[in-house]
Amino acid sequence: MIKLYGGIASPYVARVVMYAKLKGVDLPLSEPPGGMAGLKSPAYLKLNPMGKMPTLEVDGQGIGESSIICDYLDDVYPQKAGLPADALGRARSRLVARIADLYLAQHVGPLFRNMNPDKRDPAAVDAAGKEIAKAYGYLEQVMDSGPFCVGKEPTLGDAALGTMTAMLHQMLAAGGFAITDPVGSGRLATWCKAVQDHAVCGPVIKEHGTAFGGFLKMMTGRK
Repeated sequence: MIKLYGGIASPYVARVVMYAKLKGVDLPLSEPPGGMAGLKSPAYLKLNPMGKMPTLEVDGQGIGESSIICDYLDDVYPQKAGLPADALGRARSRLVARIADLYLAQHVGPLFRNMNPDKRDPAAVDAAGKEIAKAYGYLEQVMDSGPFCVGKEPTLGDAALGTMTAMLHQMLAAGGFAITDPVGSGRLATWCKAVQDHAVCGPVIKEHGTAFGGFLKMMTGRK
C-alpha cells in the first residue's frame, strides 16, 4: 500500500502531487492520521518523526521530505522519467529544486510574518525581497533555453519551483508588498507561462494556489 499524506496548500505536498502526475503515478492525497491538525499525533509521528508534511506511507513505513519522496517515486516507477534523459540535464533540474528549497523558501517566510501592514517590519520585507530576487537570478542562470527549466518537458525542477512560485504570487498579491514579480519578464516569464499552461502542471498549480490562498486568508483574518 502506498499513500501520500498532506494538504495541497503546502508547496511541498503540491510538488509531490505534480511530480507523481508527471510520471503517470496514481498517488491519492489523504489527510494525515488525526486530520490536518494532527501532524504531532503519535500515529503521524510514528510515520514521520519530524511531524511535517508530506509523508509517503509505504507498507506501514513512512518517508518524509518531498525531495526524498520524489527520489523514491523515480526508483519505484522508472517507466516514465521525471528527469531529463542526460546526466547534465538531470543535475540541472535537481539544482533548480535545490535552489528553490535552500535559497528561496527561507525568504518567503518573512513575508508571511509581515502580512499585516500595520505591524509590518519594512526592513525585514525589503531584505526578503532582495534575497528572493537574488534566488530567482540564480534560477534563471542555471536554466537552459527551455521553455521549462530544463528542456521542452517539465521535470522535477518545474514541480519544485512551480509550486513555490505559486505560493509567492499569492503572498505578494495578498500582502500588497512593493516587491517586483520575480518571474514577470525574460526567461523566467517564459518558464512560468510554460508551467502554468501545461496540461499536468497547470491544474496542480491552480489547485495549490486556491488552497494556499484560502489558508492565507484564514491566517490573516486571525491576525
